[in-house]
Amino acid sequence: MKKIFIILILGSTTLFSSMGSFAGPHFDRDDSRGGGWQGRNLERDDDPRGNWQGRPGEENRDRERRMRQERGVERLKQHRWQEGYVMPQHYRGNSYKVDYKDNNLPKPGRNEQWYKINNDYILVNSDDNSIVRIMGF
Repeated sequence: MKKIFIILILGSTTLFSSMGSFAGPHFDRDDSRGGGWQGRNLERDDDPRGNWQGRPGEENRDRERRMRQERGVERLKQHRWQEGYVMPQHYRGNSYKVDYKDNNLPKPGRNEQWYKINNDYILVNSDDNSIVRIMGF
């Protein structure tokens, strides 16, 4: 009888102590820092366009993020190209590639590609993305 009583007490203690781990999600519930889904606090305001608006600070953060992106784009536009430099990854997409025949450029060598960036034609080695030649028009 004494063994059964001990087993019941230990079993119930283990059961009740493990219930706390199933109680809720394991992310931060602190609303002041905006963590987890509870921190989002999205509500629909009286916006005629029906846009979702969050906290007042989110608008400022979005504006700052856009300004940083614009500054980055402006910085890339002002970039001075030099032979031997590595071309930034931002410009390596197909939208900057040009055909040498259509633009009266010299034929590129093997593993080379012409790019047009800010009215400059830049010949880039495709293997290591280094700038081989620059032609400004």
